[in-house]
Amino acid sequence: MTSHHKYQILTDNDGNIVLPPEIARGYGIKPGVNFLIEDTDDGVVFHRPVSNLSKVYIEPTSQCNLSCRTCIRNVWEEKMGRMTSATFTRILRGIGEFDHRPSIFFGGFGEPLSHPHIVDMVAQAKKVSSKVELITNGMLLDQTMSHELILAGLDTLWVSVDGAKPESYADVRIGAALPEIFENITKYRYQYFMRKAVDPDIGLAFVAMKRNITDLPALLRMSTKLGISRYLVTNVLPYTKEMCDEVLYERSMDSIVSQPCCWAPRLDLPVIDGNLYTNEPLIQLMSVHPRNFLTHGKLTDNIDYCPFVRKGSVAIAWNGNLSPCLPLMHQHESYMKNIHRVVKRYVVGNVMNQPLVVLWESREYVDFRKRVDEFDFSPCTVCASCQMAESNEEDCYGNIFPTCGGCLWAQGFIRCP
Repeated sequence: MTSHHKYQILTDNDGNIVLPPEIARGYGIKPGVNFLIEDTDDGVVFHRPVSNLSKVYIEPTSQCNLSCRTCIRNVWEEKMGRMTSATFTRILRGIGEFDHRPSIFFGGFGEPLSHPHIVDMVAQAKKVSSKVELITNGMLLDQTMSHELILAGLDTLWVSVDGAKPESYADVRIGAALPEIFENITKYRYQYFMRKAVDPDIGLAFVAMKRNITDLPALLRMSTKLGISRYLVTNVLPYTKEMCDEVLYERSMDSIVSQPCCWAPRLDLPVIDGNLYTNEPLIQLMSVHPRNFLTHGKLTDNIDYCPFVRKGSVAIAWNGNLSPCLPLMHQHESYMKNIHRVVKRYVVGNVMNQPLVVLWESREYVDFRKRVDEFDFSPCTVCASCQMAESNEEDCYGNIFPTCGGCLWAQGFIRCP
């Protein structure tokens, strides 16, 4: 479950801020390390140094047991495969060389539970990292698999569920059976509680589209029954032309241009009921400027913010190729504002050729992270008026590959656990 801690921040005799040791270690703050502190209307925001590796996404396999409408595998021609034990061992050895061990997330663009050694991989990962997460479509999460994952020490289980009704779910997740998935989640929760006497940390990831958005309230109401501790809702990224009709963020993309966040009014709301009286007014308020909407102290504005670089993440494909993020891990096609776009993968190096720490600290990768953190890219997501927006190889600001101005993750439209 999500935890929050409060700390007393002290100053030394010279007035310098002294951070608690556990905070300094966790954020990779050492002498000489630069990091950003932002002064906002809501207080001081502390940004994690981009030099600190905090999370490693590991793709055990690019293969899957389902054929979903929303999947990236519909539009690529890459060779699929499974991570070898030698590659995985190299990754763990590399993680162990960092002073502060990053968390490990088993995911990517395949079904992790289809890897024959996934349980052993989770167990080995738990020996080198204090937090291990895994995402699954839930079909292979039977009683035996649940039992073994719990014994292996899995901390957080994410299940990707795109519907609350069997018919709407099957419309997206071709080849899946929703009641069986809900039953698998229930059994996992029961086994976890019986062994540890506490509820497990279970998250649901939901890809929102026109065809399934009406299911979301019903899915949220099932949280108590299924033991869900968190939900992550993302928009759909249309990998095919037909999926362009499913997006729910056309007006939000336009609002970045029509009402730039530098002068658009900020809407600060208290906690308020959603009911017969408030639903329509709230919808109208959000439509005025959906990217600058504040409710209960949380600003829903993530423009020009890379969630992977800012949070110290790295992604490693099944073959050992290291990329800065999940979107750049595989070459693929997609559509942005109905414009066909080719995203070329960006590989920093391979863990079988160079240690993880060497790749992380390489000059090329360090410079790339700084460039992304500053985010001085052309605004392709809202402009898309020239041929440069059709790929990530260069942009009209003079940036060269890889450019991130057309990344929907960096504008808050697409999200990953």
